[in-house]
Amino acid sequence: MSALSASGGLSTRKWGILLVLCGAIFLEGIDVAMLNVALPSIRADLGLSTGELQWVMSAYVLGYGGFMLLGGRAADLFGRRQMFVFWLTVFLLFSGLGGFATEGWMLIVARFITGVAAAFMTPAGLSIITTGFAEGPERNKALLIYSGTAAGGFTIGLVAGGLLTAVGWRWVFFAPVVLSFLILVAALAFVPKSARPDRSGKRVDAAGALTVTAALVLIVLGVERAAHAGIAASVGTLLAGLAFFATFLVIERRSVEPLVRMGIFRNGSLVRANLSAMLFAAGFFGFQFLVVLYLQELRDWSTLQTSFAMLVIGVDAILSPTLTPRLVNRFGTAKVIFGGLLLAVLSYGLFLPLGADWSYATMFPSLIILGLAFSLAYGPLTIVATEGIAEEEQGLAGGLLYTTFQFGAALGLSAVTAVSVAATHAKTPAALLDGYRAGLLVPFAAAVVAAVISAFGLRTRRDGEPSAAVDAAAERINVPVSR
Repeated sequence: MSALSASGGLSTRKWGILLVLCGAIFLEGIDVAMLNVALPSIRADLGLSTGELQWVMSAYVLGYGGFMLLGGRAADLFGRRQMFVFWLTVFLLFSGLGGFATEGWMLIVARFITGVAAAFMTPAGLSIITTGFAEGPERNKALLIYSGTAAGGFTIGLVAGGLLTAVGWRWVFFAPVVLSFLILVAALAFVPKSARPDRSGKRVDAAGALTVTAALVLIVLGVERAAHAGIAASVGTLLAGLAFFATFLVIERRSVEPLVRMGIFRNGSLVRANLSAMLFAAGFFGFQFLVVLYLQELRDWSTLQTSFAMLVIGVDAILSPTLTPRLVNRFGTAKVIFGGLLLAVLSYGLFLPLGADWSYATMFPSLIILGLAFSLAYGPLTIVATEGIAEEEQGLAGGLLYTTFQFGAALGLSAVTAVSVAATHAKTPAALLDGYRAGLLVPFAAAVVAAVISAFGLRTRRDGEPSAAVDAAAERINVPVSR
């Protein structure tokens, strides 16, 4: 390992490795953002219902969240470089196949497998940084660059998605193929081969991964079906999901090498952080889904106009690495999280009286406040979710946060879809507006509950003092996430 200068400089070889990994997380961020603004065009071309449309997004985040814990475990057992390269190839192939979809189910399947690929690729790439860069200034610098690139990918993806969709929505899937191929070639050239890990006495808990993913999918499906299926069908689907979740718990308790050690949930801060993150993600994704539909399908805005309108939410790419660490050091994680969630409540609340002809100036306060809320809430939640956890279980704690965030995103998408569809009694503009207004209550309620849960964390420290873990905030405050 090259010597590190006092300024935290990186060697040429390590810059090459970091650029490859940043390219991968940039790819993941831009992929999700581009798809978000292309959804109405996809619906129009493939003739999808609102329920089917939300599954184009939910399939990805469920595949991502459902297999994240298994992905981190596989990287440790089968080699980080091997897993990174293999699943980057899968990501490349199925992103391209999504562009050839002629039916909704084809696109949903392609997105699910792309999400699974991201679930294995992302922890492998992150672990290459945490194991290949020396702890301290070198790793801090690498992680800050890495996380900033993830946020930048989302921001740039909003604009790129509008431009590509103006040409044709299929280019939203074809463009990442080119970027994936370049990253793959660079990975083979720059990321060093690692020794084959010793897997003696170790195994992958595939049964646990499959049952928890089945549980998440069925629960989300049950919520989404509530608007158009019978009560019996919806309740039956939810019960099936809960049965799979119960099976997962039994498997984890009996497994010698479980994906999740149940004892970790005795940590109250971890539980609060994960619940808050799940609810925050539900509101964040659900809100954006409805706003995109409102702008393009009710207001007839172009995809490019929508992209630039939503771009302001990406302000967190600037604030997360600059403002948030200072606020955490000054006030502590609990107060910053609570403040961020209160801002989310304010953002969604301002949008509740949505009008049929709102100007962008009227919408702007909600969008900019939401970007600020994300920058204040997510990073500190990452700190709390991993604080006080043993070093050997840091990967587990981080994986749990990824999983709950992605599950929350899928749950929020399905919930706003169910409520919006149920409240839309005709296909007139007035009826659509009524549906959007009803759907917006879901993000608002989710943010309120998240704020209430996080408020209990305010009592855990005297006068809101930051914990010793805050000294590491710069390293852990911007864990990348699919948005």
